[in-house]
Amino acid sequence: MRTLNDDQNNNIDSRASCSRLSDDLDVAIEDLRQAQPDTKLEAQRAVLTLVWQLLQTEGGMDAIFERAAPMDLAGVFAGSDWDKPEALLPQVSANTLLAEDTGLVAIEVSSLCRFLSVATGATRHRNLHQDTARHFLTQVLALNLRDIFGQSDEATRSLGERQETKERILRFISEHIGLTDVLGALVTEIWRLLEQRSVQVGVVKDMIAQIAIALNENGTEPGSERLGAERLVSALFGPTVASLDDPGVAAYLERIEHFDEAALSREAMGFARAMHDTGLVSDYHVTFLLYALDYHDRALVPETLGLGTTGLDCWRHYRRLIEDLIRAGVTLSTPQAIYGLTMLLERGVLHHAPMVPALDRQLRQKVRGSARDRISLGFGDVVSPETHVLAGVLQIIGQPLGVGQGANPTCQSARAIAMWSQVEPDYLLRIIHQASEFDAILMHFEGNEINSANLPVGLAGFGPIDADPVSVLLVAHLDKIYARMGQLCIGRDGDPHRWINPEFHGWWVSRDCAVAVDVATGKLADYDSFLRRFFATYHPHHNGDLPVSHPQPAGIAVTDPNQQFIGWHAIAILRVAEDQVGNMRVYFYNPNNDSGQDWGGGVVVSTSGNGERSGEGSLEFGHFLSRVYLFHDELFRGDQTLEDVSEAEIELVRKQATDSWAADRL
Repeated sequence: MRTLNDDQNNNIDSRASCSRLSDDLDVAIEDLRQAQPDTKLEAQRAVLTLVWQLLQTEGGMDAIFERAAPMDLAGVFAGSDWDKPEALLPQVSANTLLAEDTGLVAIEVSSLCRFLSVATGATRHRNLHQDTARHFLTQVLALNLRDIFGQSDEATRSLGERQETKERILRFISEHIGLTDVLGALVTEIWRLLEQRSVQVGVVKDMIAQIAIALNENGTEPGSERLGAERLVSALFGPTVASLDDPGVAAYLERIEHFDEAALSREAMGFARAMHDTGLVSDYHVTFLLYALDYHDRALVPETLGLGTTGLDCWRHYRRLIEDLIRAGVTLSTPQAIYGLTMLLERGVLHHAPMVPALDRQLRQKVRGSARDRISLGFGDVVSPETHVLAGVLQIIGQPLGVGQGANPTCQSARAIAMWSQVEPDYLLRIIHQASEFDAILMHFEGNEINSANLPVGLAGFGPIDADPVSVLLVAHLDKIYARMGQLCIGRDGDPHRWINPEFHGWWVSRDCAVAVDVATGKLADYDSFLRRFFATYHPHHNGDLPVSHPQPAGIAVTDPNQQFIGWHAIAILRVAEDQVGNMRVYFYNPNNDSGQDWGGGVVVSTSGNGERSGEGSLEFGHFLSRVYLFHDELFRGDQTLEDVSEAEIELVRKQATDSWAADRL
């Protein structure tokens, strides 16, 4: 029989083990710090073995947390994915903490403690800002709220000690971050992300599901956080009167089969209201829409989609095509296709002559070869690859600014897909047809044919699987073609984007190109003229009040919140206009999944509240220009500068650049 004395003795033994292992870990960290390259891996393993052993002791998490920064500096993450904390994904942490490989668990908990150390201000990290670290941990906790509260089921119980270790780690983090703060911050963060109307909302839906569980089993204090959380939960799990109790789709379908026309109309409007409010689509919405297709007494589809004037006009003209798209592309595995289709109709693109036959071709399109395997790998086989691709097409064309590159070095390709969707969606459908049918894309560069099937693998490898279906299908091909165009520019003076961007993206890209840095040296080159030329090209007060008619590719120097240079990045300038308080702003598309970023020095990208449309980021004109290093301009302008731009305006932008990315480029 176990006694109180037995428990006390075990606790004493555990604390003694923790103290001894902590001393051993200090020695191992120092050995790792001094290790030569040929012994580094062995020294890393020794540190991680001790971390795992500490995890099993009382007070072990505190010991690991206190040593997170020294372990990082000694190189415990060197040579691994964890060496770049800014690239880590919060949704991956949960599975890693449950890994059978104790080394993986140890390196993950060491990484989380590093994030926690930075988030609490205990230490600083050159690639990780305090707010970024806190945001990451907030997402980790949000995705695992069930584990924090110990809400086990058969699956988690079968994991035994591994699950207990995971729960202990997450509770330690939550004790330092605070769950009240997590819920409030999480709800705010989800609404901020939803306002951008990203195509990929899987992670957001997972977060909302965890919030629903937490609210149901633990509750929270009344207030704005709970109200905001309940709006999110209801949008997914009970957006209408008949689905409010989340009965399950089978029970819901049985209910509505007995509804009269007025009740069905109320359901339709309820779904539309929730979808347009959040950009999210409930499984009940899918069930209702498919039922509405066969309801012959009244056309419920327009109400279910919440169509406005333009959408209704498209419905009246192209009803049969729209119904076919719904039947083929909308399933419980592809619910967001409903929102994509709705926004496609609201854009009015069906009135563009090639679009109806192009979409009709897409309905008949088969996905063949390795392209089929990639789609199945990325999205499973509950529904066919053809269904996933069609659903992706509806979303991409309906939400062109919602395209994201995921955790992949493919900003050029993501930008191209977004620009084609916005300007020439029929061309986008053409290359989707090529990739689906032939597992290749054919493009031209200055008359030279480039076939992606004949090119070596590029930076994107064989393509991302953490992106939307269209990107999964196209990005590997586009990446290879873009790289080949770069090779064809070798030996030319100047930045190769001058020639690549117009050929790769389309005729609407201006043929001349201004570059802030000398390609050979990387130093600023005639920077004041570069700044004046940007004013002359884009600022309405200096270009004759001419609007941006087509998205224009541009290159920016991305900096972190400390103004440290991170790298070059591809974006697209969409428009330049005054916001509601009269400040001139540049509105642009950023292929990152989240456009809201802090680039330091007061340069904080806004995604809402300053006149942004869904998917746009914006900055005040000068702030934006301070991070631009390349933009396109009309060839006829030549080297013309604009002397009526005041020296004070130029000096302000110049200082913001030289205080950040250009500090060592003078």
